[in-house]
Amino acid sequence: MNTYSLIAILTIGVASNLDNAGVGIAYGVRKIRIPWYSNLTIAVISFLATLLSGLFGNLISLWIEPWIGQAIGTTVIVAVGIWVLLQPFREKNAAAPASPAQSGNFTRYLSNPEEADRDSSKSISLTEAVLLGIALAMNALAGGFNAGVTHLNVWLTSLSVGIFSFILLALCSLFGERYAAEKLGDRATIISGVLLILIGLHQIV
Repeated sequence: MNTYSLIAILTIGVASNLDNAGVGIAYGVRKIRIPWYSNLTIAVISFLATLLSGLFGNLISLWIEPWIGQAIGTTVIVAVGIWVLLQPFREKNAAAPASPAQSGNFTRYLSNPEEADRDSSKSISLTEAVLLGIALAMNALAGGFNAGVTHLNVWLTSLSVGIFSFILLALCSLFGERYAAEKLGDRATIISGVLLILIGLHQIV
C-alpha cells in the first residue's frame, strides 16, 4: 500500500466521523452517557455501512473503465461533501421541523442529538444507538463507495471508519463542555464536508 492510499483511508475514516465529534460533545454538555456497548454498536454500523457500500463500489468497478469509476467516485464523494456543507444552513432555514419519530429523517439526530435519547434516561440504550448509528453512518456510505470504485482497500477503509467512530464519539463526549460544543457544532459538519470534497478533488488531479 502506497502513502497516498494510506492517507486517503485515514482521511475517509476521520471525515466520515466528524459528526461524531459534534454529537459526542453535545452529549457531554447535556450529561447524556454513551455506554461502551452503545458506542461499539454505532461503530459497527458505520463499519458495515462502509463495507457494504465499498463492496458495491468494487462490483461496479468490474464493469466499467477505471477512469469512469474514478469519475463516479469523485462525483459521489464531492456531492456528499457539498450536501454535508449545506446541511446546517438547511436546518436553520427549516420551519417547524418534525421530530425524528414523525419525519423518519435520521439526520435530525445530528442537529439535535438529545432527541436520540428518546426515553430521556440520560443514557443511550442499544435501541437508541442503532437509530443514532444509522444517522452517523450516512457519510460513511459515500466514503465506502468511493473506496470501492477507486480501488482503495475496502476492508481497511471500513476498519478506519469504525475505529474513528468509536474513538471520536468516546473522547469528544468526555471533552463535552459548553464552550467547545458551541464552537464546534456546525464547524464539525463543515470540516467533514470540506474534507470529503478535497478527497474527491485530489483524485482527479
